[in-house]
Amino acid sequence: MTRFPHDQFAKDYLKELLTRLGQVETSRNVAGEVREIDVWFTPSSTPSTEAQTLGLLGRFATSPAIFEPFRNAVTVSQVRSCISKLFDVYADLERQVKRLNNRINETELPNLWILTPTASPLLIDTFRGIPDEANWLPGIYFLAEGLKTAIVAIHQLPRTPETLWLRILGKGTVQKQAINELTALAEDNPLRINALELLYSLRVTLEANQNLDSEDRELIMELSPLYLERLDAAVQSGVEQGIERGIQRGIQQGERLVIENMLRVRFGVLDEELRSIIEPLLELPPEEFTRLLMQLSRDELLDRFGG
Repeated sequence: MTRFPHDQFAKDYLKELLTRLGQVETSRNVAGEVREIDVWFTPSSTPSTEAQTLGLLGRFATSPAIFEPFRNAVTVSQVRSCISKLFDVYADLERQVKRLNNRINETELPNLWILTPTASPLLIDTFRGIPDEANWLPGIYFLAEGLKTAIVAIHQLPRTPETLWLRILGKGTVQKQAINELTALAEDNPLRINALELLYSLRVTLEANQNLDSEDRELIMELSPLYLERLDAAVQSGVEQGIERGIQRGIQQGERLVIENMLRVRFGVLDEELRSIIEPLLELPPEEFTRLLMQLSRDELLDRFGG
């Protein structure tokens, strides 16, 4: 289990959304002291109309970009650290082009987008952040031009479809509203499907954590109805596949598919350890193994049915 589930969710989420627009790297090391850039994005050489589907996030991704998402309000020290990493990137890129006796074009340098759920006026003023509401939405504060950096205060973004994909990375009420808007999208929307799958994985990870704060508990409650719907769909899918295959032991095969689907949904993967408990679970009545699969953690299931 990752130590920082929200950080990992943000990286996976941004990578999932931005991959269709260009090349995405997460946890990329930078030169000098060993530090990581959360998300490094390079747009595709072929312009894509799909950027429009991501609204404001897609607009950020029209040029090279570094994304640094924060679960809690970013601090002065963290902003400095982000800018320091950006300068390390610039220095490394400039060294590369100098070896080729070239000069780097400013447009080739990535912009830094610091994504924070909230930002106090004091923090914005500390870095002389200035909004550009003639060209951008409220909630985006640009630092000095040479820094190529902006602080995105997610709680200040207007509640519109254009900002939905960024507000998913917000906190509290902002994130809750965004999740509701996400679920209201067309069920066959691939962005909706992928984002919800990542949220389900986040819920499973958080549920396994014994030291949750009140906001994480509320997030689990918010995602629980959606998660149960997903489990129900997995059960139904397993039953239907078992019936459709019409094999000799169709009922047991259907039950096996139910168990496999539920394990995949709950834990994101069906590895050898989880496969080893399928046979013992099949010895139980369907209503019993369904209840256990929904209630027990991975470790509890392995302790009870493994070996």
